[in-house]
Amino acid sequence: MINTQVLIRPAVTTDQTRIANLIYFESKVHRHLDWRTPLDWIGAPEYWLLEQNGIPSAALACPPDPKTIAWLRLFAVASSLPASTAWDILWGTAQSVMQGRGLTVAAIAVHDWLQELLSTSGFIERQQVVVLAQNNLPYRLKPNRLDLVIRPMTQADLPEVAALDAASFEPIWQNSLTSLRFALGMSEISTVGLLNNQIVAYQLSTRNPFGAHLARLAVQPGLQGHGLGYLLVQDLLQNLHQAGFSRLTVNTQNNNSASLALYEKIGFRRTGEHYTVFTRTL
Repeated sequence: MINTQVLIRPAVTTDQTRIANLIYFESKVHRHLDWRTPLDWIGAPEYWLLEQNGIPSAALACPPDPKTIAWLRLFAVASSLPASTAWDILWGTAQSVMQGRGLTVAAIAVHDWLQELLSTSGFIERQQVVVLAQNNLPYRLKPNRLDLVIRPMTQADLPEVAALDAASFEPIWQNSLTSLRFALGMSEISTVGLLNNQIVAYQLSTRNPFGAHLARLAVQPGLQGHGLGYLLVQDLLQNLHQAGFSRLTVNTQNNNSASLALYEKIGFRRTGEHYTVFTRTL
């Protein structure tokens, strides 16, 4: 049984250190793979803290971004409280507040214990996210017969990039303009592809301890299948090789056959890692 002196309240800026302690020192922690850390979202209305006798014991955050998609960005619980108990209380709070807003709540479940909580709370398995890697394998160099101009992305490009992103992906995978601003600031290499001075493709890649990660690749829907994505990835691989990187990873959905075909053509191979995407509409 949990202590009867329980308080559920919105997380505020002064909670940052206490939430950080939950994130970094507890074992039952889910953090969404996001351009913003869970601490960056403190202050959003859809961010709650569970306290027992004034001591933070769990936190849950699922602020929408874009407007109709609320990713589970954080669920963290102290060892003193059963994860199922904390989840029932905090998810119950989230449901009561967010119900009727037409939101889809989504989570990429890396941990088995989270999968179990989601499954018992009405979430359904939507698809799998699979991981591929290009470990400096040879690939066919494709000539740029389309006169695609590839250049570094700038802040001024972001509104056009955001419009391209929204047109290229279903809502659950779209990046808002705000998220893209964070993404550009965190990227190692980010480029846009232009035809007739219009942005028709872009990629964002980050650095990690093992190499680089292609975090985003998008091509204008009407031009997909014409090799633009291949040219952007080829340019990225060449730039990474010159910078001394020997490994590039990427995530995509297991049912995205076009994306999988592109990456496999240019030397990516599946690593065997995969994660389940769960969703529930409120």
